[in-house]
Parts: sequence; C-alpha cells; structure tokens
Amino acid sequence: MQIKDLYGAKAEISGLKKRVKAITEQFRKNMGGEPEEWYSSSGRAEIIGNHTDHNHGKVIVAAISCDILAAVKKRADGIIRIHSAGFPPFELNVHDLEVNPKEYGKSVALVRGVVKAIHDRGMEVGGFSACTESTVFRGAGVSSSAAFELLVCEIFNRMYLGGRLNKVDKAIISQYAENVYFGKPCGLLDQSGISLGGINKIDFGNPQVPVIEELKPAEGYTLVITNTGGSHAALTEHYAAIKSEMLEVAAYFGKECLRDLPYEQFFDGIRQLRGKVSERAILRAFHFYEENDRVDTAAEALRAGRISDFLKAVGESGISSLNCLQNCYVPGSTQQPVALAIHMSERLIKDGAVRIHGGGFAGTILAYLADAEVEKYVAQMSKVFGKENVFTASVRIPGATRLELSELIK
Repeated sequence: MQIKDLYGAKAEISGLKKRVKAITEQFRKNMGGEPEEWYSSSGRAEIIGNHTDHNHGKVIVAAISCDILAAVKKRADGIIRIHSAGFPPFELNVHDLEVNPKEYGKSVALVRGVVKAIHDRGMEVGGFSACTESTVFRGAGVSSSAAFELLVCEIFNRMYLGGRLNKVDKAIISQYAENVYFGKPCGLLDQSGISLGGINKIDFGNPQVPVIEELKPAEGYTLVITNTGGSHAALTEHYAAIKSEMLEVAAYFGKECLRDLPYEQFFDGIRQLRGKVSERAILRAFHFYEENDRVDTAAEALRAGRISDFLKAVGESGISSLNCLQNCYVPGSTQQPVALAIHMSERLIKDGAVRIHGGGFAGTILAYLADAEVEKYVAQMSKVFGKENVFTASVRIPGATRLELSELIK
C-alpha cells in the first residue's frame, strides 16, 4: 500500500507525518505510553443510487481520500477508551451492551453496537485505547458515522479476530450499530462503500449476500464535494420518511420492500394508491425504480468507457432526487443551500454532472467533472461556500484498514 492509494496522487508524506505526530502526542497525553497499531477508515462518495439500498436496490459507491486516522493500543481490562480530536472523550465496558436511548446519535452508541454485533456472532471482544483525528466531514454527507463504525470494526477484526471478518460482514455489523444503537435507519450503502474500498456497483437484492462488481473510475475526471454548510444531525425524521414512504407503497401491494414489487404492478396500481399513500410516496417509488435502471446504465457505460453516458446517468439521478425523491431541501424551510449549490454547479459545469450527495436535505453535493474544469469550479464554489468546504477527492483503494506506518512514511 502506498500513500497515493489512501490519499490520492497529489498527497504528500509530510502531511501524513504531521497528522501522525499530532495523534501520537495526544495518545501519550491522554492514554499513556505509545500506540501499538494504526488504522484508517475512509469517507465515501455515493456516485449513483440515491436512497435505493434500504429497499434492496442498486448503487455505485466509492471510498474516497478523506479519513479517520487512529492510534490504538490493546487493553486487558475490557474497557474501550476513545479520544477523538474535537469531541468529548468517552469510554465503555465491553460487557455492558444494552441499547441506551440516551446515546442515540452519539459515537459511544456506534462502538457499543459494533461490540454487540461481534459478540452475538460468538466472537471475542476486548478493550482498547484509541486517539483519532478526522478529515471526514461530520454530518455532511460523506458518512462520518459509517467511517467511525468501520474503523472500530476493523480494530476488533485485526486486534482480536485475526482478520476473520470479511468486508461484507464488517458492513453488516456496522449497519446494525447505526440502525439499532445510533438510531438512524440507514441502508447498507455507506458501510459497504467504506468496507469494500475502490469503486463498486452493489446490488442489494439480498442484503446479506449483495452482488458486488468492481469498477474503474472515469479517467480524466475528478470528484469535487462541496459542503453547503447544512448538517444531517437534526434531519433523521426527514431521512427516515424516505424509507418509510417507499415501504408504504410496497406494503399496499403486500410486499416487504419495493424490490419485491414489479414495476408494472406498481405503475398499474397508481390509481388505487392515491388516497392510500401520499403522492410524494408515489414519486419516491418512481425514483427507486428509475434509479435502479440508471445504476445499470452508468455501470455499463463505465465498463465500456462511454464517459458521457455515465455522466448523463449521474446527472439524471440528481434531477430525480430533486423532483421525485425531494431530498435537496428541508420541507417548509426557505434555507436551501443544497439546491443553490446544485443550480450554481449546473451553470458552471460544461463537461460533467452534479447531484445531491448522500442522505440529502442538507450537507453536500457531488460534482463529477473534467479535470480541466476543476480549478475554475472550485474557485467559484469557494467564493460562496468557503474554501474550507470545497475539496477534490480521488477514489481510495482500501476502505477501512490497518496501516503499516513504517512503510508509508519511511
């Protein structure tokens, strides 16, 4: 593994060395002694497949070059202590695994949930101390919670389990922690993208055994993610409504999820659906079916090197999220930073595409644009949203992984 595999071709060793030094100093101060191991867990970019995973749909997702970096040391007392830069420290006992509603939305809940899921599989759990520092936007669409879950899961996997957990196992364990302990009803997209690394098409027809196809990113094009300043932190209700409304449509036809409901049956039943569910629910179901088709189209275009067709599918996904899924603004609010950023992008981009990124309602947008346009686009978006909130990203080869620092920073 090389530094470019983690942080992109332009990454400098000096930057990683600076982060390592700062985290090591914090570890010595807060934990005592020296760290024994180092771990990194990436953010993720949802390329296409917005809000389809929780109805067993299809997505294209990539691990990207921002991460949580952690210094870790094993403990023998069953206590997990974590100090994350910028956040209050916490600790828990690996034998105290009850769901605590007071912990919903907090990092401690994610750790407790991961421990519980591993324990329930009959595997060993134990304590560790960790200091972490993150370049992953928190609450803004690149999955800071999933990055943290996968980080903890990989620490257990390597420190206690000898690498027994495969990538799908780790994604499912992490999703369980977020659903049950953190209180967020997410699908498997976020966790899978980070666990798998690279860029992949995933079919969640059977979430326990997803069909995974590795893809190659479009050459000559760059991902630019803009944090519009909103946060997902207070938007779980709106996020959850997308899933629940899609499920309402499926339930009307006696199905558990939309993937089980043939499109033709859904379409022929719209007249009966009206009045039983909202028109918004029907539009969101339309998005599900059409988005799955777009994922297939985009993946086929990438395989064949037809980048314009790939970008067309990504752009159409963004339009559908705006018009059908309706997750580009908070209902009833006149504050609409995401919609503003998308419209600005449409005016700026000549060769590329733009769309909402992740859960939506607030947070980030994703632009996929030709390298020649990046500098001007970044400059213009930075004027409005701040230079610190606009960054380029590359596809990262490993997702959550243990690092051999001596090899990386020699």
